[in-house]
Amino acid sequence: MKRKLEALIDQAVKTLQSEAVLDASLAPKIHIERTRESSHGDFASNIAMMLAKAANTNPRALAEKIVAALPVDRSLIKTEIAGPGFINFFIDPNAQFQIIQEIHEDRELFGQSKIGAGKKVQVEFVSANPTGPLHVGHGRGAAYGSAIADLLSAVGFNVEREYYVNDAGRQMDILATSVWLRYLESCGELIPFPANAYRGEYVREIAATLHTDQGDQYRKTTQQVFSDIPPDEPQGGDKDLHIDALIERAKLLLGASAYQAVFQAGLVAILSDIKQDLSEFGVDFQQWFSERQLMNDGSIQEALNRLDAAGYLYVQDGATWFASSRLGDEKDRVVVRENGQTTYFASDIAYHMHKLDRGFDQIINIWGADHHGYIARVKAAVQALGGDVAKLNILLVQFAVLYRGEERVQMSTRSGEFVTLRQLRDEVGKDAARFFYVMRRSEQHMDFDLKLATSKTNENPVYYVQYAYARICSVFRQLDEKGWSWNIQQGMDNLALLTESHEMSLLTTLSRYPETIERAALQYEPHQLIQYLRELANEFHAYYNAHQFLIEIPDIRNARLNLIYAIRQVLANGLNLLNINTPESM
Repeated sequence: MKRKLEALIDQAVKTLQSEAVLDASLAPKIHIERTRESSHGDFASNIAMMLAKAANTNPRALAEKIVAALPVDRSLIKTEIAGPGFINFFIDPNAQFQIIQEIHEDRELFGQSKIGAGKKVQVEFVSANPTGPLHVGHGRGAAYGSAIADLLSAVGFNVEREYYVNDAGRQMDILATSVWLRYLESCGELIPFPANAYRGEYVREIAATLHTDQGDQYRKTTQQVFSDIPPDEPQGGDKDLHIDALIERAKLLLGASAYQAVFQAGLVAILSDIKQDLSEFGVDFQQWFSERQLMNDGSIQEALNRLDAAGYLYVQDGATWFASSRLGDEKDRVVVRENGQTTYFASDIAYHMHKLDRGFDQIINIWGADHHGYIARVKAAVQALGGDVAKLNILLVQFAVLYRGEERVQMSTRSGEFVTLRQLRDEVGKDAARFFYVMRRSEQHMDFDLKLATSKTNENPVYYVQYAYARICSVFRQLDEKGWSWNIQQGMDNLALLTESHEMSLLTTLSRYPETIERAALQYEPHQLIQYLRELANEFHAYYNAHQFLIEIPDIRNARLNLIYAIRQVLANGLNLLNINTPESM
C-alpha cells in the first residue's frame, strides 16, 4: 500500500508539473509513514511541506492541489489535510486483504525490493586477529554484520562481505613465538613460558601438530633461546621487552625460512578454525583480505605516496607523521616509525585506499565499540586520499556479557580461558545465538542469558517465534489427518469473512513487513526485524488461542488457512534473512 500511495503522489506531482504549478526539474523523494492514531487515517505524507518553498506557496494550499490531482484508486476511500500540510490517507479495509494474495504469489520473495538499485556495498566485519579462536564478543559482530549484509541484499544492493585478516605485525610474531616455545616443550625442553605470550590450549595443539609433522628440526635448547634475554614480568622485568627479545631470538635461531614455517603453522591453523567457526555460525565471506598483501604488493608505500602528494605527511623526530588533525582527528598520527617500520595505522590507510579503488558505492566497517577512538583518524585518511567520506559508514558493536540466570560467566583472555563462539553455539545453538545477538541495537550494552536462550518457554524469544511457525505447520498436518483439502482460491474469494479483531490486526502487521525490511536495512538495525517477528508471533499465538481454524464451514476455514499460510511465509522469510531455522515441529 505504501508503494501504491507513493506512485499515486508521484503521478499527482507530475500532473502539477505539467500544469506549471510545480517546477518540472523537481524530483522529490516521497515519504509515506503509517499514522500513530487511526483517527488520522492509515498513512500520511509530508510531500506538500517538502515542496511548498520551491513552489513559493502555502503548504496547506499545495496539499489541496496535490490531493485534487491524485488519480482515482478504489483502495483509497478518503484523504484529509491536517496540521501545517500533512496529507492523511484512509484506506478501504477490504484493500488489506490484497496482502494475503501478494504473499501467496511472491512466497519467499515477499518483502524484497530493488531500492538498492544494484549499488555496490562492501560490508567488512569480524576481522578478528588470527591469534586465537573467536570468542563471544566476536560473535555479536558476526551476527550483526551478517544480518546487515543480508538485509541490504534483500533490498537490492550488490553486497560484498569481507574479512580483513590482520596477518602481519607484532601480535602475529607473538603468536609464532608462542607456538615455537610450545613446540620446544613438545621436543622435551623445559621452557619458562612468557607472561605476554599466547597461553591458550589451542597454542599447545598447534605446536603438537607442528612437532608431529616436522619432528625436532626446529629444536633449540632452552639455553640458546633464553640466554641474555631481558627478565620477564614475574622476575621483575618488562614483559613487553621480554617477548620482543624472544621474537628476535626466534628469528635469529630459526632463520627466515624456518621462522616463516612456524609462523604459517600458527596462522593457517587459526584462520582455518575461524573460517569453519563462522561457516557453522551461518556467516560466509566473499573476500578474505590479507594485511600481508598490502605489505608485499607495495600498497602501503603507494598510500603514503598519495598522502605525501596531497601535502598531508611531514617528518618530525625521525618519524613520518600523517597530519590527520587538519581533517578532524584529535592529533596527528605516526605512519612510519624512526626505525623505518610502518605502523598498523599505515596498513589501515592502505587497506581503505584499496576499498576506495575497488569502486564501492558504500563502504561499511563494523568494529567493536573499543575502536571508537579510531573513527576520526580513518575518516581523515579517506578524505586525504581523495575519497568521499560520506560513503564510509563505521558501525560500532558493544561486546556481550554472558550470564547463566543471575550468575555472570567469567571470561579471561589473558589466561586463554575464555568462552569461545563455538562453546556458545554448543550450549545454546546457532539459532538462539544469532537471534539474541541482534535483539538490540548494536551500540547498546547486551546481557546474554544462557539459561533463557536454552529454555523452551514463551519467555525465550527465539523459541516463541519458531514455535509460531511450527504451530502453523501443525495446523496443516491436522488438516491432512482430517482428510480435508485446502481450497486456496475459495479462501481468496472469501477473505472478506476475516472480520475478527485478531484477523484485522494480523493483516495490518503482515502489510508492514516490506517496510520493516527496508527500514532495518537502510538504518542498519536488524533488531527492527527481530521486534517485528516477535510482534507477529505474539499476534498469531493470540489468534491461535482465540479461534479455531479447522472448522466445518469451508469458506471461513479456507480464508483462515490462507491467512495463517501468509503468516507462516512471512515468519519464514524473516527468520531466513537472519539465518535462523524454521522447525516444522517443536
